[in-house]
Amino acid sequence: MNPADTASANPQKQRRGIHRLWHATLYSLAGLRAAWAGTPAFRLEVFLFALMLPVAFYWGHSWLERAFLLSTGVLLMVVELLNTALETAIDRIGLEHHPLSGMAKDLASAAVLVASCYTALVWALACWAWWSARP
Repeated sequence: MNPADTASANPQKQRRGIHRLWHATLYSLAGLRAAWAGTPAFRLEVFLFALMLPVAFYWGHSWLERAFLLSTGVLLMVVELLNTALETAIDRIGLEHHPLSGMAKDLASAAVLVASCYTALVWALACWAWWSARP
C-alpha cells in the first residue's frame, strides 16, 4: 500500500504540528487510562513507583542518583505497557493457540521479568549502600 493512500484513508495522519501533538497526547492518555483500568500489573507498578518516589529522594544524594533510582520504575512501567500492547494485539488477531503467538507473549513477559529483576537489583544495592553508610 502506498503511504499517500494511507494518509488519505486516515484523516488523522494528515494532522501536522501542534494539532498532531495534541491528538497524540490525547491518544497516549487514553492508553494510560486503558492500562490502569485493564492491567492489574500496571496498577501495582504505579503503586510501587509511588512508594519509590519519596524513598529515592531520601536515599539519593544527588539529582543523578535520584533520577537513576526512579528511572528503574519508569522502565518497568514502559515495558509493562509494551507487554500489554503486544498481548492485546495478538489477542485481537485470534485467541486460538499458535506457537508463534505464544512465543511472542512469552518474550514480552520475559522482558517484564528482566526489567523487574533489574529494578529489584538496583533498589537492593541502593538499600545496601544506604544501610552500610549509616553511622
